Amino acid sequence: MNEQRPADDSSVMTEGPWTHRFVSANGSRFHVAELGTGPLVLLLHGFPEFWWAWHQQLPLLADAGYRAVAVDLRGYGASDKPPRGYDGFTLAADVTGLIRALGERRAAVVGAGAGGLIAWAAAAMHPKLIRRLVVLGAAHPLRLRSALVAQAAQRKAGRALLRFQLPRYEHVLTRDNAMMVGRFMAEWTGPAFRATPAYTEYERRCREAMCIPQAAFCAMEAYRWAFRSTVRLHGYRFTRAIRQPIVTPTLQLQGALDPITLPATAQGSGRYVLADY
Repeated sequence: MNEQRPADDSSVMTEGPWTHRFVSANGSRFHVAELGTGPLVLLLHGFPEFWWAWHQQLPLLADAGYRAVAVDLRGYGASDKPPRGYDGFTLAADVTGLIRALGERRAAVVGAGAGGLIAWAAAAMHPKLIRRLVVLGAAHPLRLRSALVAQAAQRKAGRALLRFQLPRYEHVLTRDNAMMVGRFMAEWTGPAFRATPAYTEYERRCREAMCIPQAAFCAMEAYRWAFRSTVRLHGYRFTRAIRQPIVTPTLQLQGALDPITLPATAQGSGRYVLADY
């Protein structure tokens, strides 16, 4: 067994052309990496990642004339890790709170994976603050839920998420330098990228970030709420809230080989969008 590597917030504060800072929003403190000036583009990573998921996009967006901000989501990286607040309402409010805290009235929001699910919810519940919506590898939450119920292939694809419901699974995630995080990433990453040195470095960084105290617990709590809420009043209210049609112009990108959100599941998301899609 490998010795557990210590990790702290400094492990995600990688230097580069961007500026690291902390922003208070929705009752928590968020770490962001920021680059460029212009219209705000807020970038939301997925699981098991952190802001570094967007480190290549930050300079590209800045060069294109945007203010690009990649955030560590609540519970990840160097952001606050409160014991509660991983429900859909709070995570969506984090997005809009960040937009305001960054001094902007509106933003383009880009979300990948779990960050994409949050982006969908934010656009449904707070449309006046979302100028554009871009989602990668994320079906609309209601479309994903219906596919998990009705389609055996999607249930099989999402079986890893069922493990997250197990008590103390966060300890499994972080055991042996977060070996399980590396296993998930290898299974979920496209074969072309997985064969590159850049992937090896990326996996190392994500494993280290997940070993920051409480990060794994917080990551699991969001998935636990998503499942448990389906039989609770709070979940019913969330479902009703995100049934509001998306009135923000939306771009959805989906990998043909995505093993978690199947392409057929993602393709059904357009029914929830009234704007250009």
